[in-house]
Amino acid sequence: MPDHLTPLPDADWSRVLCVAAHPDDLEYGTSAAVATWTRRGVEVVYLLLTAGEAGMAEPPEVVAPLRAREQRRACDAVGVSDLRILDHPDGMLEGGLGLRRDIARVVRQVRPDAVVGGVFDVEAWGTLNQADHRAAGLATIDAVRDADNPWVFRGLAEEEGLAPWHTRALLIAGHRTPTHGLAVDDDAVAASVASLRSHEAYLEHVTGHPEPGEFIPEMLREGGQALGGEFAVLFRVFDLGGMGGNTT
Repeated sequence: MPDHLTPLPDADWSRVLCVAAHPDDLEYGTSAAVATWTRRGVEVVYLLLTAGEAGMAEPPEVVAPLRAREQRRACDAVGVSDLRILDHPDGMLEGGLGLRRDIARVVRQVRPDAVVGGVFDVEAWGTLNQADHRAAGLATIDAVRDADNPWVFRGLAEEEGLAPWHTRALLIAGHRTPTHGLAVDDDAVAASVASLRSHEAYLEHVTGHPEPGEFIPEMLREGGQALGGEFAVLFRVFDLGGMGGNTT
């Protein structure tokens, strides 16, 4: 990681779409950026590709609504009112055309300035990345471009009335080689901690999971050091055209 990263040039953004495989995926630091954006008046939409129904010991029909309720509380903690959960199977997410189309549909509906996706590398966070995370990350990259192409998924326009949309920036959260950082304050850090704590039932099933109030601030403090401040959320940023500033 570079000693100092570039501040995220997000001052004129009005809408951001965050795409993740499961409930709780966005709560590991990214939610501090979300809290910062929503407090500024940015509309943030969460798109979860699965309900996370395979992540606990109880039957999926019990887990899915439970995790949706916990995710709703997590969204409330960071000011997100628009939560969308698709019905792709948890643990068996397939990154094919169907998934790309479903993400592209929401991109065209939301019309965001930026889309936040997750890490898609085979190795991440010092271990092997989970299969759904890889599929979700790659599909998000492709879907952002699909949403901008009038000749891909023509039914979105012809049958659903969704015109193509050009997203200005793609942000990868948690990437091992970030390029930019968004400075966040104590309130945003606290909101991020609260958002992860909202997944109470799920976290009880994760053996040895650290207390959110201990590791989330430390992780964001490391980001702040890279940005030259106290706390920050780091991203690898891809300028898709029209973003401005110094980007990859």
